[in-house]
Amino acid sequence: MVIVGAGMAGVQTAVVLREEGWAGEILLLGAEPHQPYDRPPLSKAVLLGKAEGSAFDVDFGALGIELRLGVTVSALDSGERRLETESGPVPYDVLVIATGAEPIPLPGSEGVPGVHLLRTLDDAERLRPVLARQHEIVVVGAGWIGAEFATAAREAGCAVTVVEAADRPLAGALPAEVAAPMADWYADYGATLVTGVRVDAVDENGLLLGDGTRLRAGAVVVGIGARPATDWLAGSAVDLSDDRSIAADERLRTSVPDVYAVGDCASFPSARYGARLLVHHWDNALQGPRTVAANVVGSRTAAHTAFSVYDPVPYFWSEQFGRFIQYAGHHSEDDELVWRGDPAGASWAVCWLREGALVALLAVGRPRDLAQGRKLIERGARLDRARAMDPSVPLKSAVF
Repeated sequence: MVIVGAGMAGVQTAVVLREEGWAGEILLLGAEPHQPYDRPPLSKAVLLGKAEGSAFDVDFGALGIELRLGVTVSALDSGERRLETESGPVPYDVLVIATGAEPIPLPGSEGVPGVHLLRTLDDAERLRPVLARQHEIVVVGAGWIGAEFATAAREAGCAVTVVEAADRPLAGALPAEVAAPMADWYADYGATLVTGVRVDAVDENGLLLGDGTRLRAGAVVVGIGARPATDWLAGSAVDLSDDRSIAADERLRTSVPDVYAVGDCASFPSARYGARLLVHHWDNALQGPRTVAANVVGSRTAAHTAFSVYDPVPYFWSEQFGRFIQYAGHHSEDDELVWRGDPAGASWAVCWLREGALVALLAVGRPRDLAQGRKLIERGARLDRARAMDPSVPLKSAVF
């Protein structure tokens, strides 16, 4: 058994394989030189110097997991059942691909001094002294990562300007009426949000915007999205979707026998939502490995006939501008939007209904709504719209 990728998805796969009874060898390959670590603290405690790292509390040796770090896999030869690395070929019997995602760079910014990405532990370590010196910072992108970094930078005492090409924050994730109230959070926290303008050029002194505005900065942090880290699979027999994700099936198998894919690098068909989903969030990397491990072990058990299907209710959270935001499910622009509470207040929620059934929920400072809503989505529960709109009514009490 070889697992490529030592992030949450790869580490969790190795651990759960042992829990499921896999007795064979497990080789875990990580591209970074660091002990495998969790990523969410990078934009919070690690970035602010409140923690030195976020290594997983896993005794790889005790579990019989061989860990090789600093190994970059460059190609997959499925015919020969081997991986190509700079130190030579690595053979496999079963392969799990968990290479995650990589940040999208700002065009023209590669190699420019003072321009940063935030994805790895090394990225966070490079940014820590920038925040400590309280530089004037420009963040490109008002998505989840951009907002979280802007929050940390403000907490560190930096002057922060966030530039977003769309007309609102979170334009790729939320509809305008939901995202619009979030724009006020930036000013409330002392950050400047500039929307509807693109970056034309970047240099060591800052940015030139499309409207001719020049923004000077001690550092520029780019958070314009991430894409599956699958370039190394070019020319292999592994099928990729248009978004470059590995096109896994409902069991998280790839198009190549005995090769599975899990986490940020893989998309999967959801019968629940009638769509192929690519989920770049921590919970997906935590839950998917259980399906992979069950199916790997099951496929080698002669009497095994039932296989595990992966069709979760996606979930993620974000901490930004003094607020705790949670989202469960998956919505489309055709779904009915129902408000719970006033978005100008400290806590509110939004439900998305499809033919009366709850399919997604965004909760701001309402963790009980999220906990109840997630279970209702799993059940396919139908809600009474009027009761769902009343924030004083528990969401579970709004069920028909």
